[in-house]
Amino acid sequence: MRLMKKNFKVFLLAVFVAAASCSFTTKEFNDPDKDKLLIDLITYVLQKGHYDPAAMDDTFSEAVYLDYIEALDPIKRYFLASDIEEFSVYRTQIDDQIKNKDLTFFSLVYDRFSQRMEEAKEIYGEVLEEPFDFSATETISVDYDKLAYAETKKELKQRWRQQLKFSTISTYYDFLEEKNTAPERKKEAAEKGEEYVAGDNENLSVTELEAKARNATKTSLTEYFEFTDDLERKDYFAVFLTTVVEVFDPHTNYFAPPDRDRFDLRMSGKLEGIGARLQKKNDYINVVEVISGGPAWRGEHIEVGDIILKVRQEDEKEAVSVVGMRIDDAVKLIKGPKGSKVNLTIKRVDGTIEEETITRDVVELEETYAKSTVIEKTDKKFGLINLPQFYFDMQNYKERNAASDVKKEIERLKEEGIEGLVLDLRDNGGGSLRTAVDIAGLFIKEGPVVQVASSGGKKEVLEDEDDEIVWEGPLVILVNELSASASEILAAALQDYKRAIIIGSEQSYGKGTVQNLIDLNQWLRKNDMGDMGALKLTTQKFYRINGGSTQLEGVKSDVVMPDRYSYIEVGERDYDNPLPYDKIEPADYEVWDGYVDFQETIDKSKARMAKSEQLALIDANARWIKNRRDEMNVTLNIDEYSAEIARRKQETEKFKAIDEYDNKLNYRSLPDEIALMKQDTTLREKRKRWHKSLSKDIYVEEAVNVLEDLKLNNIKAGKMANIKN
Repeated sequence: MRLMKKNFKVFLLAVFVAAASCSFTTKEFNDPDKDKLLIDLITYVLQKGHYDPAAMDDTFSEAVYLDYIEALDPIKRYFLASDIEEFSVYRTQIDDQIKNKDLTFFSLVYDRFSQRMEEAKEIYGEVLEEPFDFSATETISVDYDKLAYAETKKELKQRWRQQLKFSTISTYYDFLEEKNTAPERKKEAAEKGEEYVAGDNENLSVTELEAKARNATKTSLTEYFEFTDDLERKDYFAVFLTTVVEVFDPHTNYFAPPDRDRFDLRMSGKLEGIGARLQKKNDYINVVEVISGGPAWRGEHIEVGDIILKVRQEDEKEAVSVVGMRIDDAVKLIKGPKGSKVNLTIKRVDGTIEEETITRDVVELEETYAKSTVIEKTDKKFGLINLPQFYFDMQNYKERNAASDVKKEIERLKEEGIEGLVLDLRDNGGGSLRTAVDIAGLFIKEGPVVQVASSGGKKEVLEDEDDEIVWEGPLVILVNELSASASEILAAALQDYKRAIIIGSEQSYGKGTVQNLIDLNQWLRKNDMGDMGALKLTTQKFYRINGGSTQLEGVKSDVVMPDRYSYIEVGERDYDNPLPYDKIEPADYEVWDGYVDFQETIDKSKARMAKSEQLALIDANARWIKNRRDEMNVTLNIDEYSAEIARRKQETEKFKAIDEYDNKLNYRSLPDEIALMKQDTTLREKRKRWHKSLSKDIYVEEAVNVLEDLKLNNIKAGKMANIKN
């Protein structure tokens, strides 16, 4: 919005004027000089520009201390207990060191880590020289938070042995499966009259398979350390700076120059790859966002919560383990040119392990746009609009944006005579706030939509100033745990107006903050030190028109329906150091008076959901997933490991009925799209797949039930009748 941009420019000017009076100048330098300038500059901008700057005190110091050590050694396989004891002297001194541009703590930890990395190269080589005994009874705990640091190098080597055995057992299992299922695959080929092609592993002995699996682990570790050998002191200092700024909040990040380039590419939508945002947690590469329109999204290959274990290029036989690998290095393996293929070994949300082959591509912008369908139930028609993102043209807002597209879809659906509308915001991670305000305006006459607070207590209310109402009929909004930011603003506003009934997860994502990317180089009067990078800074906070923040709390559904994410860590509240929930004064608004049975409809829906066998099965699956993810002890005995995989496969059989559900609703595209599909077979296939997915969707079914139950008052009902006539 124009006012938000104006406020941000005022903030930049204020910081610039203040910075100009400080000593941000450069001279002849070496790396420590640049580091001191950088940390001085970053902490200054944080204190002056962050929405709610953290106090740089002993508590802050302890958070940086813990986060930096964990960032370098998340599974405690490098540092010894004696190292931690030596570091702990600085546990409450880092805040003072930062203020004094003293890098003693960073330098000590960096030097010791470099030493331990070199020692680890010898350890893993020695461990992998010896065969693993997978017949022995042995388990490993993967609850690294509760794991103590090794007291001696002998104990550390034993830890490496267990972790390398853990890394190897999954590969060994895969090789054994190929060998043991060979007769069955050979028989199937014969029955089909096809030529049977023997696999690489089926004729090897068990001893040879163990050696091959161990060698694959060694290759992965060798490649990992080759990656780390290319890292310099400045790379680890960037990690240190990241831990400093993320104590302020999880969305405030430091981007070293190469990282800023990648951020710019991602924001422009030109980054080629699989179309997913990844994050490292402990030693694992987690999928935290599947980008709408990307290849992973289009092919339904992966979902939020999945863990990527291995990566194999299409022209290579062996996969590379990315467990323990730096996130940037893992991304380099996964990313690639358009048209090339990458094979990923994925641990699913439910704990099962599968392989997916993804053809790399750019994001298809068309797939991020709003699309609609007519839902037919007996003699009634309803409309559904799916909105994956709140998009807009950065050069010209009026050229194309989510609000204008949603308006067009509503008008087309009205021509079909729909009696109610579903707006599907599930998995919508947000985007343009202006489009969210404009979309809200399609359903209300006029009034406030969201309040935006800046540091210093400044507040602005963004309003719908157009008194046109494009849709006055019954409205349901679908959300889930991945509906975030602008999605939450829209859902919250229409919930506060009692204009729509919200159906979905217990609450949405809970991101109620605004970030801006700041080029740090602009604050330097003279710069001979090279690119200083950029800072993504939290500068504002969203509030509902009722005064409550969407931060952490998100939007709580009127009708709660469980899904597979119900009991696992997904959302703002699961990050470290999120900004708190709070309230401000409500805006001046009037509740919509169009429904005569709003609460009664919600109560009816809740009663239906309590009796639903399908929802009970979905809830049982969600609890099962939670229990599997909470298991922290893993067997390293191959028979027990194989039995555990078989048991999990058997347990998941009962949940297959979730995907076999039929909601008995009919779906059809609008006439203009049907005309397009006659020439565009790809579009026809995409819509066919979408409609098939909708036919299995109990959430859409219940949305239609709610639309049927919602009754308009006489005045609104009369207007609706005139619209349909």
